[in-house]
Amino acid sequence: MFKSFVEYVKGAYDELVNHVVWPKWDEVYKMTIVVAVFSAIFSVFIAIVDYVFRTFLQAYYKFIKS
Repeated sequence: MFKSFVEYVKGAYDELVNHVVWPKWDEVYKMTIVVAVFSAIFSVFIAIVDYVFRTFLQAYYKFIKS
């Protein structure tokens, strides 16, 4: 069992080093910027939706309570 695990690790290492095409650093930088901008836009959208639902529910519960 240990021998098969060692073979698996060797095969995985060989795959990562010799067969994977890694992106260039400028491409990684650009994609990181895209992900950061998208994440910021998405979080603002979620904050707006949260505010709308919270306001609606507060008004609804105030209406029900009175």
